[in-house]
Amino acid sequence: MDLCMQAAIEEARKGLEEGGIPIGSVLELDGRIVGRGHNRRVQKGSAVLHGEMDCLENAGRLKAADYRRATLYTTLSPCDMCTGAVLLYGIPKVVVGENKTFTGPEAYLRSRGVQVDVVDSPECRQLMENFIRDNPELWHEDIGE
Repeated sequence: MDLCMQAAIEEARKGLEEGGIPIGSVLELDGRIVGRGHNRRVQKGSAVLHGEMDCLENAGRLKAADYRRATLYTTLSPCDMCTGAVLLYGIPKVVVGENKTFTGPEAYLRSRGVQVDVVDSPECRQLMENFIRDNPELWHEDIGE
């Protein structure tokens, strides 16, 4: 498996260990990871700290030209909010660990010119399936149901 996706999975596991939702993300730029994060809504009492948002926050301020060369890796299909961040910053490629437990607006990202690659990782899917089974209320809160 790709080293960046493996790093995103490590982030997801950190989130789970902290009592949060196991979704992780990394931002790759020019062959190196410049940001990493995991869903910390529970841990921080946050309305917006999805894995991708935490990753972008931890990457710090980058130049527009940097975002246009970056790839965002995420263990789960990005939601509407995270999709908006990808579009806002002009990130051209998103690599998704799995989209079976949740599918965000991937078609919309593609329609806006973003390359979306779904790797269909059994490890990512198992993390989410176990979490959703064991924490249905928290899961539904996180996705706004």
